[in-house]
Amino acid sequence: MKVLVTGGAGYIGSIVTSELLKAGNEVVVYDNLSTGNRAAVLPEAELVVGDIADRDRLDQLMSAHKFDGVMHFAALIEAGESMKVPTHFFRNNHSHTLTLLEAMLAHGIDRFVFSSTAALYGNPERTPIEEDDRLRPTNPYGESKMLVEQTLNWLNQIHGLKYACLRYFNAAGATAQLGQDHHPESHLIPLILQVPLGKRKEIAIYGTDYDTPDGTCVRDYIHIVDLASAHILSLKALGEKRSKLIYNLGTGTGFTVRQVIEVARKVTGHPIPVVETPRRPGDPAVLIASSRKIQSELGWKPKYPELEAIIASEWAWFEKHPQGYGTAVQKEVPVGV
Repeated sequence: MKVLVTGGAGYIGSIVTSELLKAGNEVVVYDNLSTGNRAAVLPEAELVVGDIADRDRLDQLMSAHKFDGVMHFAALIEAGESMKVPTHFFRNNHSHTLTLLEAMLAHGIDRFVFSSTAALYGNPERTPIEEDDRLRPTNPYGESKMLVEQTLNWLNQIHGLKYACLRYFNAAGATAQLGQDHHPESHLIPLILQVPLGKRKEIAIYGTDYDTPDGTCVRDYIHIVDLASAHILSLKALGEKRSKLIYNLGTGTGFTVRQVIEVARKVTGHPIPVVETPRRPGDPAVLIASSRKIQSELGWKPKYPELEAIIASEWAWFEKHPQGYGTAVQKEVPVGV
């Protein structure tokens, strides 16, 4: 297949691109490099610098290539930031995605794999979370992703667009070549690993009085390579008489913040001091996603479900790339430019 990967210079998009290439596909990466890295795009993929808001640029790209499908990762992802500037999230994550979808329809591209989020569920009524549980996001980030899912449902009914929505929380881990390099970093595992890297003195635990085994929040972590394989399986399934796929992605096993820190200590051999701080508003106690549906329907199964393997792969990448991709912090490109 020939696949267009938007946001393919970012953490998840770059590793999905790598796995697509390994499977023998052709890949064109489309990224405005506002948060992505050129160095994360493997030379076997073609990089086109552009924004999903630029319809003319998208038309040129889709006229030049006959794409079998699109995988969409170009989005703003910081839930906390969405509470400060919600318009940016609705504009980029929904409105600009609509521009991308309009271009796809105009050029006859009928397969779309969407990087959604389990943040759609908000504070879950039960765990593990199932795909048919009620959607009630608690921030504009989750709401913006839900709007895309609703749009896709209508485009499927009216135009026959085939789509997959993959909902996940905590992607983690790395490959030998590619890993996380966010500025600023907000994900727990890389933040913890900044301590043995000498970038911070301690790691903060936000809340120690939750109704969990040790009082700290419980989360489900999925290895980035397992995440990538689910995207590729979904794209393939959309070409086999399936027109609408909605899946949670996770291991089904939760770990407390203290457990994650303890595993990181074991992997790195570093003490990793902690500081206990009050809860952050809106943090649910337990978030675990059931992935039984995709396992049953597509035969997907995590190859790296163990937390130690996930953290070890990320630590190995950081040891080789302590400065990430070695680039200075890139100036953020305004949304829509």
